[in-house]
Amino acid sequence: MPKSNGYTYALPFEEPVLELERQITALEDRADSETYEEERQKLSESRDSMIAKLYRDLTPWDVVRVARHPDRPQTSDYISMVFRDFRELHGDRHFGDDAAIITGLGRIGPYKALIIGHQKGKTTQEKITCHFGCAHPEGYRKALLKMKFAEKFNLPIVTFIDTPGAYPGVKAEERGQAQAIAMNLREMSGLKTPIVSVVIGEGGSGGALGIAVADRVAMMEYAWYSVISPEGCAAILWKESNETTNTSAATALSLTARDNLRHGLVDAVIPEPLGGAHRDPAAAGEALQSWVVDRIRELRRFKPRTLTRLRYEKLRSMGAQIGG
Repeated sequence: MPKSNGYTYALPFEEPVLELERQITALEDRADSETYEEERQKLSESRDSMIAKLYRDLTPWDVVRVARHPDRPQTSDYISMVFRDFRELHGDRHFGDDAAIITGLGRIGPYKALIIGHQKGKTTQEKITCHFGCAHPEGYRKALLKMKFAEKFNLPIVTFIDTPGAYPGVKAEERGQAQAIAMNLREMSGLKTPIVSVVIGEGGSGGALGIAVADRVAMMEYAWYSVISPEGCAAILWKESNETTNTSAATALSLTARDNLRHGLVDAVIPEPLGGAHRDPAAAGEALQSWVVDRIRELRRFKPRTLTRLRYEKLRSMGAQIGG
């Protein structure tokens, strides 16, 4: 059941839910709230029923909106909820540190692991510092440097994808943006340690793939994963990005978790709480933790040589599945 947290932000299709939330909060805040318990219960049931119906019928463009919800858990949130003894690692030993990608060591379940994830930031200043989750070349080089460290010490790697795409600025290109991503794709395909990836929000283009070449890939239920954002696709195909073209582009891209699972591009869809992860981050964290721990346990059984062979076969089969 989603919690009544007095939401002040609602997605366009959530406006009726927000009004019920306000009524529930008003009843809870009354001094004689016990008198209104039955009414509050009825309103809560109506809210839950409405949320279930709305989220059952989401369009692909609505899924994109949910993935971008400002209260949706980010990498830093999952780290604090799921991992213990986290210690962040900084820098790429080449240019600098990129706040758009977090790297560090921590424990999940019974396992020590290396954690890597995109970070968008929450406050305005954090978003600017993190480039809204769009990493520079130094971010991808930092990630690869830490992954090599994990391989050396036989630590599983857990990555969280949440980016609209790699940073497209001139300076990023001058510092080798495309090469940095390409290098990650090549090196991750051959790393002799388990790699588990989860698309927790947005999975845009090469910026997502730069840390997503893995043995097992999952998507949160209301995340999206595609070669391009709906707005970018709409701008190319229809020369403008608006509500109509974005909706058409999102549908054509087959970017939802179910679409990606059907096409064989991901291995699993992790269910989110009723109304999305932004309504109950703790429950979303529990579901994510369970999936990651199970996958690490599964992959630890393989010898390094077998692991890389299976990863290669998995990657090579993707185009064949879509083409079929």
